[in-house]
Amino acid sequence: MALVLLRRLLHLIPVLFGVTVIVFLMMSLTPGDPAEIMLANQNASPAQIATLRHDMGLDRPLLTRFGSFVGHALIGDFGQSLFHHRPVAAMIAERLPATIELSLAAMLLTLLVAIPLGVLAAVRRGGVLDRLASVGALFGVSLPGFWFGILLLIGFAVNLRWLPVSGAIDYARQPPVITGMLALDSLLAGRIDSLGNALAHLVLPAITLGLPMAAILMRVTRASMLDVLRQDYITFAEAKGLGRARIIALHALKNALLPTVTVAAMETGALLGGNMVVETVFGWPGLGRLVVESIFVRNYPLVQAAVLLYAVTYVLVNFAADLLYTVLNPRVRL
Repeated sequence: MALVLLRRLLHLIPVLFGVTVIVFLMMSLTPGDPAEIMLANQNASPAQIATLRHDMGLDRPLLTRFGSFVGHALIGDFGQSLFHHRPVAAMIAERLPATIELSLAAMLLTLLVAIPLGVLAAVRRGGVLDRLASVGALFGVSLPGFWFGILLLIGFAVNLRWLPVSGAIDYARQPPVITGMLALDSLLAGRIDSLGNALAHLVLPAITLGLPMAAILMRVTRASMLDVLRQDYITFAEAKGLGRARIIALHALKNALLPTVTVAAMETGALLGGNMVVETVFGWPGLGRLVVESIFVRNYPLVQAAVLLYAVTYVLVNFAADLLYTVLNPRVRL
C-alpha cells in the first residue's frame, strides 16, 4: 500500500509541471503589460516604462523567466507580487483561510442537501418529492453563480435586510486571529456574537457556491440509489424481513455513494473556480477575489502561484476520493 500511495503521489509531479507551463504561457501571452498598467495614470514616458519592466524582470527572455519561477517555486519561493511589493506566499497565506472557510461551508451544505434528497427521491421514485427534487436540481444547475448571487443579495440583503451585503464579518466583531477562519476563530475565542455575525456573512456565499453542486450530486445519488435498490442482495435483505430503513442505511447507501464521491471530487474544480466569481460578487476577502484582481493587472507571480495551489488541491482531493473508495467498498484496490 505504501508503494501504491507513493506512486500515486509521484503522478502529481508531471501534472503540476504541465499546469505551471500552461498558466505561465497563458499569462505571458495575454495582451497587456504590467508596467504600462501600473503607470497608466502617470503620463510615463517609454523610457520610464522600460525601466520599470527591467526592474520587474519582464524584459528577460520567456524561457529564463519560466526557469527562474520553477526554480524558486521548488523551494517555496513564489516571488514578489508585482503590484503589492510583498511576498506572494505571504499574501496567499493571508487570504487562503477565508477561501477554505467558504469552500468547507459550501461543501457541507451540498452534502447535507444532496445526499438525503437523492436517497429520498430514489426511495419514493415517481412521487411528489421525487418530482420536486428533480425540478429543483434542474433549476440549480441552470442558474449562473454570479446571477444567482446577485438575486440573493437583492432579496435577502438589500430588500429584507436579513443578512449582510458583503464582507466576512463586521469590523467591530472581529475575533482574535487564530486560524484565519473567522467562524472557527470566534468559536475558539468564545465570542458568540462574532460567531453569529460570521455565520450571517457566510450564508449567502455558501448557498450561491453550493447550490449548483448540490443539484448535480442529488441527481447522481438518486440514479445510483435506484440502481442499487434493484440488486439481488437488496431483494434478499427484504426477503429476510429486514426493515426498509435499515436496508437503505446499512446496505444500499454505502454502495450508492461511490459515484457520489467520484462526482464530488471532480466538482472540486468547479468549486475552486466558482470561488473566484462568488468571492467577487459578495466581496469575500478570499484567495479567489485576489486572483481575479491580479488577473486584471497582469500580476503574473501571484496568479501562477494561486493556480498551482488550486491544481495541487484538486489532485489531492481526487487522491483522497480514491482512498475513500477502499473504505466504502473493500473490494476496490488502488
